[in-house]
Amino acid sequence: MSSALSRFVRLLMMALVLGLATARPAAAQSEDSGPSILRDTETEALFADIAKPLVEAANLSNKSVKVILLNDDEINAFVAGSQNVYVNSGLLTRADNVNQVQFVIAHELGHVAGGHAIRMGEGMKQATGITLATMVLGAIAIAAGAGEAGMGLMMMGQRAALGQFLAFTRAQETSADLAGASYLHKAGISGKGGLDFFKKLQNQEYRLAIYATDSYDRTHPLSSERIAMLTDLFKKDPAWNAPTDPKLEARFQRVKAKLTGFLDPRQAVSKYPETDQSVPAHYARAYAYHLTAYPIKRCPKPTPCSRPMRTTPTSSSSRARSSWSPGARPMLSLPFARRRKRRTTRP
Repeated sequence: MSSALSRFVRLLMMALVLGLATARPAAAQSEDSGPSILRDTETEALFADIAKPLVEAANLSNKSVKVILLNDDEINAFVAGSQNVYVNSGLLTRADNVNQVQFVIAHELGHVAGGHAIRMGEGMKQATGITLATMVLGAIAIAAGAGEAGMGLMMMGQRAALGQFLAFTRAQETSADLAGASYLHKAGISGKGGLDFFKKLQNQEYRLAIYATDSYDRTHPLSSERIAMLTDLFKKDPAWNAPTDPKLEARFQRVKAKLTGFLDPRQAVSKYPETDQSVPAHYARAYAYHLTAYPIKRCPKPTPCSRPMRTTPTSSSSRARSSWSPGARPMLSLPFARRRKRRTTRP
């Protein structure tokens, strides 16, 4: 009798451990140190201008919402409990144009407006309820002598709980997609970038040999499912053929180039060779040369590739003037600075 009771206790403890692991699927990462924050004046100003019309469309406050750049090569963006939107450097360097970034930010604002990070506990609570119920039934079966049936019942409960939680997160992602599409509509911004971005993710799934035909075991819907849902919605929108602000696009290309030069100088020199005399190319090479100690290129007169990475104060005050104000010589803004942050759980 003592042996049977001891075996039952061990099985019950094992079930409890499995239950807690399933009920809190992302908690294990909450204590890990996350990627560093990249601070850059020009980049932060660009993010603020991209987000402003979308934040207003979402009925949020521009004073409360901030877009923060993280030093992480993964193509990802997320929110984490507050109204801040975190964008990975990998997403920014792989985006083809500013319209793609506009959709990503609009999607994340859908999470903010929907309170999805705060409501994540609801999904965990539902999954925990299923786990505990099946654990009790399994324990009863084990106590009655049906050990294998009891363990099978517990394992089935774990799978059902996980499926419930994944369905909850997929519903949130779909809701954020639709909310983001509505914000683009209200702001008069085309959704072409959103479809192009999902096609980019779809190509990545193919490269990683992810050929799933449905999203049952995934936290997010498949990119093909999201494209199918949004295509008609975007094409019917009056803003479908709305052009992107050329000044905003030019600013994005500069920020993308300087970020590439800062994070991957070798790639920057390859992607922006010296035959490319565009402003973004000068940005990329300036950072690459500075960080890898390339010999300074001697030019007959100062150019963006030979100037130091600093801001220039105005004659009337110590504040730094815009690097690209009318009539001003092109100057690089403050170099990226790193600041560590704690990793937060992705909703």
